Amino acid sequence: MKRTYLALAAVALGAAVLQGPSLPQAQAVGLFDSRPVDASRFAVLARPVGRSDWSLLVLEQLKSQPLCWETRPDGLIDAALNRFDFTGICSRYIDSNGYSLRTANQDLGGSFRLRLRQVGEELQLQAMSPVETETIVVGRGKANRRDRDGFVPITLESTWQLGRRVFREQTLSHLYFTNPTPMAQLIAAAAPATRSGRQLIARRPGLTDDLGTDPIALPVIPFVE
Repeated sequence: MKRTYLALAAVALGAAVLQGPSLPQAQAVGLFDSRPVDASRFAVLARPVGRSDWSLLVLEQLKSQPLCWETRPDGLIDAALNRFDFTGICSRYIDSNGYSLRTANQDLGGSFRLRLRQVGEELQLQAMSPVETETIVVGRGKANRRDRDGFVPITLESTWQLGRRVFREQTLSHLYFTNPTPMAQLIAAAAPATRSGRQLIARRPGLTDDLGTDPIALPVIPFVE
């Protein structure tokens, strides 16, 4: 099925190009659509990698039993699907082949990517681009402990949700992290917060705060032979 829709997509895109400049650019770019999904059937998780890194994992519950994941008493997630053959029961999405970004009905998989970054005890799911200095926070989680067998649940920000890619009314397996606001507006809104965070990191508290602006009188000790 995947090869079929990719082949159809290539044909559709080729036809759009052959029609020349008279075809609106949005028609050529807007090859795919998106449909909301039942968020209760998905878990967005941060998987610990090595000593300090994290990778993004999305799990989907296709059938009600057995459970693909369970919440542990410490708040971390146990990926139970690793203990049984989850074919037809669970789906997992582990990289950009399985998920990407979409804002204001525009696919951004080619220009923005998702990454997990730890800030103190908070894990941030961020959208970033090599050509943009600002990062967009898509979701957050609490990383107050690290366990190689425990995944951190990520809660999406209120304006972000999961969606499914659609091609010519056919629902595909690819997932979107979607937001109705254009990326340019999201970047503009994130800029003040990003600059404030950089200033807090660069600033050294206590070094100049209490010195004031008036001249400082220094005691003069006479030289005695």
